[in-house]
Amino acid sequence: MRRKIIYLINPISGTAGKSSVQELITRRTTERQIDFTILPTNAEGNYDYLVPLIEKEKVTDIVICGGDGTVSAVAASLRGTDTRIGIIPMGSGNGLAFAAKIPGAPSRALDIIFAGNASPIDGFTINGHFSCMLCGIGFDARVAHEFAGQKKRGLKTYIRISLANFLKTGTYGFRISFPDQPDAGHSFDTDAYFISIANGNQFGNNFTIAPKASLNDGLLDIVIAGKTGKLRLILAVIRQVMGGNRLRLIPELGSGPTILYFQVPALTIENPQDAPLHIDGDPGPAAREFVIRVVPRAIMLIQPGSPTH
Repeated sequence: MRRKIIYLINPISGTAGKSSVQELITRRTTERQIDFTILPTNAEGNYDYLVPLIEKEKVTDIVICGGDGTVSAVAASLRGTDTRIGIIPMGSGNGLAFAAKIPGAPSRALDIIFAGNASPIDGFTINGHFSCMLCGIGFDARVAHEFAGQKKRGLKTYIRISLANFLKTGTYGFRISFPDQPDAGHSFDTDAYFISIANGNQFGNNFTIAPKASLNDGLLDIVIAGKTGKLRLILAVIRQVMGGNRLRLIPELGSGPTILYFQVPALTIENPQDAPLHIDGDPGPAAREFVIRVVPRAIMLIQPGSPTH
C-alpha cells in the first residue's frame, strides 16, 4: 500500500524549534516521494476528526511532533484502528518515545518513521481518560500542575519546580483495591507521597520509574512512595530507578519497604484527600476515586526494529 502521512506539529510542546523541524520533514518526506500533509495540533486535544479524514484520504500514518500528552490525545481517538502512529519527540519528557527506543534527534526519528515498522502497544484508562504512558497522583501531579502554567518549559524548569515542591510536600491518604484480581476483596490503606501508574518504564527524560515495565505485556506497573523521611525517600526512589526494588505480590502489599512496586491489569484508588492527578505530564481532573484499567494492544506504534503487523 502506498503510504500517506499526516504530521501533527504541536506549536507549544517542549523547547525544540518547530520551524526547522517542519522544514526537515518537508524536505525528507518529499525526497522519499511520500504523500504528506502537515497540520497543527489543537489545544482542546480532541482528534476525533482524524478518523473520517484518514478514511477519506487513505492515510496510513499519523506522526506526532510533540510530547506524551499529545501522543495520548491522538491515540485516544485512533485506538483500535490499524493506523500507524509515529513520534518525533518534541515534548518536555518524551517518556513513550524513549521507552520505545525512538531517538530524540528529529532526523533519526524520521528514519524510524520511514522504515515503517509498527507493532501494537498497550494503553490504559483512568476514569475513562486514555493514556499511552504514565499517570501520577500526589507529588508529581502537583509539580505537573505548576509546570503547565510556566511560560518557559523544559527540563531545567521542571527540576526547579520539583525541588521547590519537594521541600514542602507531605503525604496523602489512599485506599488501594483490586476488583479484577482473584482475591477481589483484597485492599490496603497507605499514606504516600505519590502513586505512579506506568505502562512503560519511563517517567520522562530517560528517568526510569518502573524498570520492569513493558509496553505490551497487558499489565500496569504501580509504584507507591510511602510515608518516610525525605532523605530516606530520596534513597528509596534512587533504588527504584536503579532497579533495586523487587516486584511484590498483592498479598504482601499491606506493609513493607518505602517503595511498593507491583504489576496488575487494573486497580482502584480511593483518594479522600483530593490528591492531584496528572496524565502523561498534563494536569488531569481531580476525583475522590480513580478506576484504572489496562487497554491491551491499543495502538500500532512505529518503533525501531519492530515487525509490521
